Amino acid sequence: MTGLEKILKHIEEDAVSAADKIVAEANIKAAEILAEAQTEGEKRCAEIAERSKLEVQSCLSRAESAARLHEKKLILSTKQEIIGDVIAKAKESLIKLPDKEYFNILLKMVQKHALAQTGQILFSPDDKKRLPNDFSQAIEDCLKGVDGAALSLSEDTRNVNGGFVLVYGEVEINCSFDALFASAREDLQDKVCQILFI
Repeated sequence: MTGLEKILKHIEEDAVSAADKIVAEANIKAAEILAEAQTEGEKRCAEIAERSKLEVQSCLSRAESAARLHEKKLILSTKQEIIGDVIAKAKESLIKLPDKEYFNILLKMVQKHALAQTGQILFSPDDKKRLPNDFSQAIEDCLKGVDGAALSLSEDTRNVNGGFVLVYGEVEINCSFDALFASAREDLQDKVCQILFI
């Protein structure tokens, strides 16, 4: 083997050795990059899974809150409906009282709402037909304690469902059951609610 061949063989061996070293280093580097990528991928998967879990929990929590709110609204609506029915039945039971009891209640209402002046009392057509014969006298008797108060039965009628209307010149005081129940609605609702639901 000549000197030149020896030199070439030595260069070739050095080149193969250097190439093997570069390939080995590249394989190590590739393995490190792959390991880092796998670790990063697992980390990101865990983060995504955690975010998804939190979003699902948040979604479930909102759905539960909405369901509870809807349930409360339904309960409140049902309670209000029941209270309204009870009040309507109470009003209806007043209207259906026997004449004597009914007009005794009206006399108490006259005493409470009459002004200390002269006026007229108007009833519904149905109540006017069933007025007791001595009702004018009964009104006069119940107003004896109110100075200046005097009410006469009017020939006119009003479309009221129970109760009456007091007229003092241009001023009218609506003492119909509808008006009185409407003005006392909140108090009545509170009382009925306490009786039924507490």
